[in-house]
Amino acid sequence: MIDFHSHILPGIDDGSRDTAASLLMLNTLKNQGADTVCATSHFYATQRSVEHFLFYRQRAWQKLETALPSDAPRILLGAEVLYFPGISRMHELSKLCLEGTNILLLEMPFEPWTAHCTQEVRELARSGDVRILLAHIERYFYYQPISVWDEFLDLGILMQANAEFFLPFRTRRKALKLLEDGYIHLLGSDAHNMSSRAPRLDEARSRILRSLGEDYLVYIDSLGSSLLPPS
Repeated sequence: MIDFHSHILPGIDDGSRDTAASLLMLNTLKNQGADTVCATSHFYATQRSVEHFLFYRQRAWQKLETALPSDAPRILLGAEVLYFPGISRMHELSKLCLEGTNILLLEMPFEPWTAHCTQEVRELARSGDVRILLAHIERYFYYQPISVWDEFLDLGILMQANAEFFLPFRTRRKALKLLEDGYIHLLGSDAHNMSSRAPRLDEARSRILRSLGEDYLVYIDSLGSSLLPPS
């Protein structure tokens, strides 16, 4: 099982506050069945350069790496990149992709997107430099017309949903429908801590299994494995 979205690196963003918190989250994910965790710390182009981000990310990773137990899940470093005007022309974007891949986890604005915004995403997808994985699409899916999502699918853009989307009564039917209709490809915990934003991948997968059957989990796992380097 792969967690495609987490904030488990200590002290770099609004996720894990320290190494102890990171280890607790990782142990929880391991007990839920995760064997690979993508560490996707927030990247805001208005706050840090790519070089500064990579420096701080490496420092956070070194703190965590030295404390990892031998049976910890594999960790792949990446970033959750917030959209910004001009992103399609950013030459260093590939440095923010998930380790060993060209997968870029992209966070979009939580509002209806402008024509310029969607055009930039199209240009980025067509460039071939990165393959876009849209983060937690449930946060902006319903702001956009369905034609935008269908076009993005045709461009090979992938879509990730948070485990939390599948759990509350008020959202789980929407989550299952989007998965069933092909608008969700991968899952992430988006874990930040062990209190308000704890990992709940196992609960989401149980909901999917009960409601849609095992084939959907097999699809998610197979696609995820095909996108990442072998362990």
